[in-house]
Amino acid sequence: MKWLVSLIGAGLVMVSLRDLFHTLWHPTRHGGLSRLVMTAMWRLARRLRTRRRVVGLVGPLAMVTVVGMWAGTVIIGWAIVYWPHMPGAFTFSPGSKAAQEPALLDAVYLSLVTVATLGLGDIAPGEGWLRLVSPLEALVGFALLTATVSWVLEIYPALTRRRVLAIRLALLRDADPTPEHLDSTAGALLLDGLATEVVRVRIDFTQYAEAYYFHDGEDHSSLAAMVGCAADLAEHGQAARRPDVRLAGDLLAGALKDLAAILDQRFLRTGGPPAEVFAAYAADHGRSGARS
Repeated sequence: MKWLVSLIGAGLVMVSLRDLFHTLWHPTRHGGLSRLVMTAMWRLARRLRTRRRVVGLVGPLAMVTVVGMWAGTVIIGWAIVYWPHMPGAFTFSPGSKAAQEPALLDAVYLSLVTVATLGLGDIAPGEGWLRLVSPLEALVGFALLTATVSWVLEIYPALTRRRVLAIRLALLRDADPTPEHLDSTAGALLLDGLATEVVRVRIDFTQYAEAYYFHDGEDHSSLAAMVGCAADLAEHGQAARRPDVRLAGDLLAGALKDLAAILDQRFLRTGGPPAEVFAAYAADHGRSGARS
């Protein structure tokens, strides 16, 4: 029975590590516990129609919640591993009152101290296998801390790339280029550059799906509001007389179609054409898709 309980605890730890792995290093379209948490928080905020300022906190709060879920699952899982063997398989420092506490409380305390790599030493494993397992928890705790910092450092550059593209599209909308402006070498370079930026954002949505649940602030910095302008520019490019501009327009249209496919597969599931997907994207972020 003791070993069955310990195996349950080890299973909880493995579930947490698997979710961390698939969230940070091997994202899939099926998601995991972290995606379920972030999606639930996003939908709750949208359903309650909270203020835009509150909606803007959903992404950061969801990240904190996911990290807390990972840490809590690891701590509880390892505590369950220790619990059936407490206190007989552990040694206690002289004068310590830890052995007088409930076994579950001692197990949670030991797990917290170990995962935080504090190494206080008032409770130490005595049996051989526990002496191997306990340092392994410290390594997992260090990996969890490193992964959390890496996640934050990776996701905010992805948000920056998305917002830069949105602002560029907003500036182009305000400049209102004529068909003659676009039907030139400069127009071809412009459309080609936009296609490259759209592809980068598409990759970001694949690699950092959590970025979808971050609000982008004002309309001019929101891709959900401005992506329609890119679609209009692609149409103008495809209708141009110069072959290099038409090619650049086709590239931009293809990049937008690919972006719409990713948004639909991973988040929206409308099953419709790109225009319908982008309209759903704008609505999900509380926007009305802008057109140039």
